[in-house]
Amino acid sequence: MASLWRAATGALQNQNTDDYGGIEFWSNPERTGWLTKQGEYIKTWRRRWFILKQGKLFWFKDSYVTSASKPRGVIPVSTCLTVKGAEDVLNKQFAFELSTSRETMYFIADSDKEKEEWINSIGRSIVQHSRSVTDSEVVDYDSKR
Repeated sequence: MASLWRAATGALQNQNTDDYGGIEFWSNPERTGWLTKQGEYIKTWRRRWFILKQGKLFWFKDSYVTSASKPRGVIPVSTCLTVKGAEDVLNKQFAFELSTSRETMYFIADSDKEKEEWINSIGRSIVQHSRSVTDSEVVDYDSKR
């Protein structure tokens, strides 16, 4: 019920303009393409244009994206724990899932190649934008005590 209230009042977590972080998503993205995404509140499937850039996964209604475009949603990949195939979960070809500690989002690519490329790109971005290990946390098993 709380999620319906957030939707009705416009308090959607994934659509806060502060989430853009000043990223020029329209210029030189790391990856772009069409994916079919399951809605957050109404679980219908919709085809959206996705842009991965600087640790954020943006989506739009169409592929013509300019500086004036407003994303339909944004996922900071630093909040993501896993990205993996989900064909067996959804019983849909070319499906994959992106999981955070709070939710799992599902996507469908147009081909197996596209699915694998998205999984690899998002996976690389998760690693690049996850919290860095500090020097004090590194254990050197090779050094003599």
